[in-house]
Amino acid sequence: MKRRSLPVAAAFAATTALLLTACGGGGDSPKGNDKIAGADTGDTKTSASPSATGPANRPRITLPSDLSDRFENWRTGDAAKDAVLADVERRVDATNYAIAEGNADLPALGFYYSDNALADARDWVTSIVKDGYSITGVNRYYNAKVDVFDSTSAGVVYCEDQSKAFAKDRKSSKILKTGVTDKSYVLYATRLEKDKQGVWQTTKLTSQRGHKSCTP
Repeated sequence: MKRRSLPVAAAFAATTALLLTACGGGGDSPKGNDKIAGADTGDTKTSASPSATGPANRPRITLPSDLSDRFENWRTGDAAKDAVLADVERRVDATNYAIAEGNADLPALGFYYSDNALADARDWVTSIVKDGYSITGVNRYYNAKVDVFDSTSAGVVYCEDQSKAFAKDRKSSKILKTGVTDKSYVLYATRLEKDKQGVWQTTKLTSQRGHKSCTP
């Protein structure tokens, strides 16, 4: 499925350029200390389901039977990093759940996003629903790299394989299958901040389709 990239704020363009350099791309060094993610490349271990740490009132997220999100090697063995990754996983599920439900005001979005990233996510969901589409198939997420900057801020870079995920017409349920190209693979760079409940919320998110660090 060809998704629209979330809007990339000009103020963070230089930071994203550094991230892409770390992942094998090009770009200039950023100014300031507004980090998104670093380039640590430690080996990851087999994924497990997100733990139940944090608030007990997490919103329920249930993807439809024809849609699944698969997280490959999504754990590092480091408790702090894995807590961040667990909430990234929940945020991804929440986004795809909102698209499937056709609801940009789904509480789960506000639970796992905040600031500009929340507004962008709601706009993204709204645009897909307005165009008359949902999603189906399998989204694969992999090559996650985490930097925990301090007790309340972190950055994660990861890839998505959309080669087996497709748009689905909401009215007819017709699946719009497309061929696999480099554009089927997406690089994401995110910044997260821990809220008062202990949830790692995504506050900034950029994406680049077809980046060589994600393509086979």
